[in-house]
Amino acid sequence: MKLSHCLLSGFIIASWISHIPLAAQEISTDSINIREKAVRIFIDCQRCDMDYIRREVPYVNYVRDVTEAQLYILETSQRNGSGGRKYTFIFEGQENFTGMNDTLVYSSGPDDTDEIRRDGRTQIIKMGLMRYVAKSELQSFVEISPIGDLGKEEVVDRWNYWVFRLSTRPEIEAQDTRSDFELRNSVSAVKITDEWKIELDYDHEYRRTKYTFDDTLYNRYRSGQQLENLIVKSLGEHWSAGGKLDLNSSTFNNTKFSIDLLPSIEYNIFPYSQSSHHQFRFLYSIGSSSRLYYDSTIYGKTEENLFLHQLQMAFQVQDKWGDINISLIGSNYLHDFSKNRIELQGDLEVRIFKGLAIRLSGSVARIRDQLSLPKGDLSEADILLSLQELQTGYQVRSSVSLTYTFGSIYNNIVNPRFGNGGDRRRR
Repeated sequence: MKLSHCLLSGFIIASWISHIPLAAQEISTDSINIREKAVRIFIDCQRCDMDYIRREVPYVNYVRDVTEAQLYILETSQRNGSGGRKYTFIFEGQENFTGMNDTLVYSSGPDDTDEIRRDGRTQIIKMGLMRYVAKSELQSFVEISPIGDLGKEEVVDRWNYWVFRLSTRPEIEAQDTRSDFELRNSVSAVKITDEWKIELDYDHEYRRTKYTFDDTLYNRYRSGQQLENLIVKSLGEHWSAGGKLDLNSSTFNNTKFSIDLLPSIEYNIFPYSQSSHHQFRFLYSIGSSSRLYYDSTIYGKTEENLFLHQLQMAFQVQDKWGDINISLIGSNYLHDFSKNRIELQGDLEVRIFKGLAIRLSGSVARIRDQLSLPKGDLSEADILLSLQELQTGYQVRSSVSLTYTFGSIYNNIVNPRFGNGGDRRRR
């Protein structure tokens, strides 16, 4: 009986398929053939919602390796004057699109949600793709239309480009024998125009740790506050001048109060207008530092007035082969050149060949300028809970990651089942 049912069901299905119009079958086949001829693109960006992009832009083919793409899209971002971010999209044609390059920019506001930023970034990708899709066989599948009525309105900024931000972050953690309370507050005021950059930042930190050991309750505290002031004047496409004024208080650094004044000048080998592609900046600062300490330092000082200078070199490149970020910072006190510090830090990511990429990151510092270290021995609790700065001659950090991907070059399908709702995979 079961066998007869199966045969009957198979006969019904075969009969139904035989009555499907031939044109419908041909449309399905043609759609597959046309999709194969869609523009092959590779999107290189950080924290992109690629599932969303694939859903919103279905008229291209997404490939997993830059060497397979007809169009390479690089997204870079920088913080803008409003407190949001400026996203720069570089479109570089390959194969039959070689020489067809473009650059588009999208700026988000300081209050924009992740969804608003995601929509804005995806919209820029759509607009940038049009000139390439127009030269493919999928041009007839895409329609362009404006949204709403467009009109000119005069923009009046009653804040005169000033942007303010307030934040607070209390954290509590408790166990049977230990509890931690940490509070971080910050206030900032920023004004950024083509001619001026002004930043005022205040940060406050308070941390209290209670723990029980041998039936005895102990309390440990760490607190600090810092006010940083920066003002920079543009002097053209390569030069800038300004200064920093910092006020600081920190139990961690044994500093009851300090004030640093550092006039500075900067030169960028590349024009500042190309900063989203590459930078090579030299920043020189020289000034004074006045300090009042909680406890006498290892040099027998409870207060002192110092002069110091600093040179920083920063190099950055972002391209389809990868990216480089390197900075070298050197400083010393003018009263004693042996009191100095030099630090090299960098990140390097390179696509070695198809499917293989390596990323190196790290920093190394030679430290000889810890003038505020308190005299005497630190308690074991202060060391373990990181409540006091420790004396050191160097600091090293490093990491290496190597990835290799192979298989199908296409990556068009979206399937969120059993996934992480907050997934923001790079590609």
